[in-house]
Amino acid sequence: MAKPATGTLASVDPNWEPPACWYEPVLSPEELKAGVEKLKGTNNLAPVNSHLLWADELFVNHYDKGQDGGYKNYNLGEKGMFWRDVVRAGHEDDIAAWDCNRIMFWQDAGTVPDDPNAPTPKVLAAYAYDKIRVPATEIELKPMAKSTVNLPTWVWLDKGTFKEVKVRAELPNTGLWAETTAKPVALHLEPGTADAETYPASGDCRINEDGSIGTPYTDGDANETPPCGIRYLRATNGDPFRLTASITWEISWEGSGGAHGVLPDGTFETTRDVAVREIQSVNR
Repeated sequence: MAKPATGTLASVDPNWEPPACWYEPVLSPEELKAGVEKLKGTNNLAPVNSHLLWADELFVNHYDKGQDGGYKNYNLGEKGMFWRDVVRAGHEDDIAAWDCNRIMFWQDAGTVPDDPNAPTPKVLAAYAYDKIRVPATEIELKPMAKSTVNLPTWVWLDKGTFKEVKVRAELPNTGLWAETTAKPVALHLEPGTADAETYPASGDCRINEDGSIGTPYTDGDANETPPCGIRYLRATNGDPFRLTASITWEISWEGSGGAHGVLPDGTFETTRDVAVREIQSVNR
């Protein structure tokens, strides 16, 4: 059985997006030493941050011999981890990704770096926001094949279609975590033409407690006003209207240390073609 289609959220705030980069623990002293040993005698390079690669000699000088403010013997026996920057997938070429330009550094266990790009529960919440996947907006229309000028088209979704979606993000060995929750709150309809009316007039259909939207069409409702729907005022005459249906999701989060807050609402939209015909009359 095929899985239902899902998609990512687009923030309603065009000026907000999750951070392009942050720091997190990547290697223990033992893991770093083992990695450098494998690098020795080869022509290979390894990342010391997301933008810089080193050969084995530089790693040995800095992390084994302690040169240039480095470390002795990979800090073996110390409690902690070596940290390095992480760049959000798909944003490797962003200028903002260069803000995390420190080479791999040591951080004592149970502490986080004193750095503006250090991870916090809010940073993890934003990261989780980026990983949220919500169901596609597959609305039901009646009539399905063609709408009729000046007669309402009913729009609805069965109950249970839209439920809260939760994504948890945590950093091992730090105690930092956050859980981001997306709650569906409204369906917005854009008819695809100015020659149409929406129900309600705002085009925003609230999502019911059971996850349904609107009311299913039943025989005899053709001339009734739907709680969620559209009335087209002219026919398409060949080219269908592009009906856009978008779900708004409210975003909240909670995290370690009692931290909590909200992030900008997200939307996910789909489109479908709607053909509209004139009412046919017969003269006798």
